[in-house]
Amino acid sequence: MTRDLPTPAQPLRIGTRGSPLALAQANETRELLARAWDLPFEAFEVVIIRTTGDRVIDRPLSQIGGKGLFTKEIEESLSAGGIDIAVHSMKDMPVEQPAGLVLDGYLEREDPRDAFVSLAHAAIPDLPEGTVVGTSSLRRKSQILARRPDLRVVEFRGNVQTRLQKLEDKVAEATFLAMAGLNRLGMSGEVPARAISEDEMLPAIAQGAIGIERRGADTRVAALLEPIHHEETARRLACERAFLAALDGSCQTPIAGLAEIAEGRLRFRGEILRPDGSEVLLESGEAAIADGAALGHELGETLRRIAGPGFFTL
Repeated sequence: MTRDLPTPAQPLRIGTRGSPLALAQANETRELLARAWDLPFEAFEVVIIRTTGDRVIDRPLSQIGGKGLFTKEIEESLSAGGIDIAVHSMKDMPVEQPAGLVLDGYLEREDPRDAFVSLAHAAIPDLPEGTVVGTSSLRRKSQILARRPDLRVVEFRGNVQTRLQKLEDKVAEATFLAMAGLNRLGMSGEVPARAISEDEMLPAIAQGAIGIERRGADTRVAALLEPIHHEETARRLACERAFLAALDGSCQTPIAGLAEIAEGRLRFRGEILRPDGSEVLLESGEAAIADGAALGHELGETLRRIAGPGFFTL
């Protein structure tokens, strides 16, 4: 393997979006690879690729398309050989990869919880009736309306700094971020954010996890990624993404779920919501760790059957 290692002259090209969080994730991958193989930082090159989701910022994500909004252009470059690996936020990833690409490398998962962010209020129960809450996530919108139908939800896109400025400008009085993003950006102590218990708000499928995509035939890259792969994260995501696949989930379907491993068992909780928050359906179960994907699929099929056609339609 030594002769196949990347060098500053021929670096491994890491494809990513250009947002501060995406760059933090790409550089975390870069650092782990450099450390694992005792290579200089310059043996890895971060390549920024602008995606549809980055370009179209004047419309809700649910109106632009499905989960490929933040991945399509990156995957096209990977397939064409423009980059060697792609680093993704797993909650953005479709459950199926393009032909020739595989997603089988994961970094250790960060905190999967959502964070409540407000300059004036400490928690969701403290929000006065009629308070404006901003979010671009259909899942979060449905979850907050299920709990507090008296609130008003408005579209709210942008990075952490943009969203904080919108709070300053009174576009909304509260919003939500991912704790993982705040932690990776080193901003958890700088932002007025409070982690929301998973019992109070289930996170997005695969929230907090970083996936590394590669060309299936590239055995050199597969070997390079082996030392930084986190198997427990892979097992948890196998369950969650099987649940999502069974429900045919996308940005237009409010779906949440979390798999956890404790005492040698995998436990999963999942829910689907009507877009207006008027109905929430939940299922949970546990299985052997190796059977997590089967559990996720089974619970997804159960909820799909209970919900019936038209559940996600307003």
